[in-house]
Amino acid sequence: MKIRKVLLLSAATLSASLFPNPLAAQPSSNVQVWVTGLNGPRGLKFGPDGNLYVAEAGTGGTTSTEGACTQVIPPVGPYKGGNTSRISKINSAGTRTTVASGFPSTVDAMGDISGVADLAFFDGTLYALEGGAGCSHGDSLPNGLYSVDTKTGSWKLVADLSHFVQTHVVKYPNPPDFEPDGTFYSMVEFHNRLYAVEPNHGQIVSIDKNGSMASVMDVSASQGHIVPTAITAHDGQLYLGNLNQFPIEPNYARILTLGHPECGPVAAPGLDDTDARHSLQVLSSKAGFTTVVGTAFGPDGLLYVLELSDAAGYPTPGAGKVVRVKADGDIEDVATGLVVPTAMAFGPDGRLYVSNFGAAPPGAGQIVRIDIP
Repeated sequence: MKIRKVLLLSAATLSASLFPNPLAAQPSSNVQVWVTGLNGPRGLKFGPDGNLYVAEAGTGGTTSTEGACTQVIPPVGPYKGGNTSRISKINSAGTRTTVASGFPSTVDAMGDISGVADLAFFDGTLYALEGGAGCSHGDSLPNGLYSVDTKTGSWKLVADLSHFVQTHVVKYPNPPDFEPDGTFYSMVEFHNRLYAVEPNHGQIVSIDKNGSMASVMDVSASQGHIVPTAITAHDGQLYLGNLNQFPIEPNYARILTLGHPECGPVAAPGLDDTDARHSLQVLSSKAGFTTVVGTAFGPDGLLYVLELSDAAGYPTPGAGKVVRVKADGDIEDVATGLVVPTAMAFGPDGRLYVSNFGAAPPGAGQIVRIDIP
């Protein structure tokens, strides 16, 4: 599989010809287009001010680092980098303003773009998780966690995740699908740290606000190359969703419930792959999902899951959807007809906000809001 980056979409799927008109997709009646014209909207977070903050991947760049460092192999690599990723703020009227800009953005040889991947507010500070930086992505800055001053727009590196993944190698990397700097996708605050998910290597890294890092789960060691993507916390546990490899096999993605070793049974000798003192382990696993790219618990206490595309084969425009896990374990549709969505968050109004056309060409990105039935 030539699957290297978080979005893991084929060039054909991402080509502009598939998106001649963002309004052509027919979402379900509870989906309302709220904001348009975004450049690859990814992670969403509501801030303490009540506004929605959006990570935008950007438009890539033209800088090549071939010959300077290890490159991603064709057909996905090599990448070319720029500084076109940004963080936007959307007010209650749906008006966008730029909070911070100039973050690394990269475009691969197939046209896929990565940049700022997710956001989190931690002790009153906004943090950005960068997934499109590092030398292999054509940039001098590393993939990492960056703190952002929302008043001035300035930002600075807190934790160098490029260096971390290169010095903390997972047990079962996938050589044909390898990214030297990683392709970080999502993060969540948990137990006074930020937990960041790297899908390509299959790793969860915890980071404190001073930049101290620890590998808390090598997903590859117990799950193989399942491409973990979305993470959320609820009632003292973490919930991790995975994309899986392509071609898409519907219902084969999972939600893993994660906890610390003291929360689960002791494995037989030789079968416990949790080495670190603070490692996470899988407490339970539920299948029945397809291409998971977002997870969130709703006001009803139920888990909502965002699926990139539930059609077999490769991502299909209009096949993205939100599903909900009912109390009896059944999985039901909440909203359908989304186009390569990439992230979601519940708002203070109880609606669900989704980055739609998140993996589409620059300018096509939307934020849609969904009324929960």
